[in-house]
Amino acid sequence: MRFGAIPRELAAREGLAVGRELDPDLQDRLSTAADIEAAFRTVLRSLEVRAYARSDLGRRLQRKGHRRSAVEAALTRAADLGLLDDAAFARGYVETRASRGRGPSRLSRDLLAMGVERSVIDRALAAHWPEGSDRATVPLALAQKRAAQLGTLPRNTKRRRLLAFLARRGFTGREVLDLVDRVV
Repeated sequence: MRFGAIPRELAAREGLAVGRELDPDLQDRLSTAADIEAAFRTVLRSLEVRAYARSDLGRRLQRKGHRRSAVEAALTRAADLGLLDDAAFARGYVETRASRGRGPSRLSRDLLAMGVERSVIDRALAAHWPEGSDRATVPLALAQKRAAQLGTLPRNTKRRRLLAFLARRGFTGREVLDLVDRVV
């Protein structure tokens, strides 16, 4: 049998002691518990470094070789302890990335790729950009800075490059078109 850590409660409940013979059924239960414990410890080490969306962290654990059932049990345990919360993760992600110049569509695309639900993303975006707030400040500053870097390029080229730049950053729509026309 391979070695692994198991919860103390399980050892007590199973009456484990040095020298006790382990039947195959008990070996399976201990092996499963050890897999879950290993996955949970990996979750803890990962969360020490940075926050994760639940689905994204689950994919990472499976790539590291943890079994799917162990990963799900470890993620559920972490969520029950309040260590994993997709809503809090999405709010923090939107706050930090928006302050770095990312727009709503880019943030939404990034969070969807991490496995965050659309409704959670929409709430995080609405909290950062409430209805009626000035949404043009950041893209205007980005467009002005980028326009200055583009120098004396022809107007159509400059306009096209500014629109592409802002689209990559996640700013799209009629407002962005009008904003670029003002800058150029």
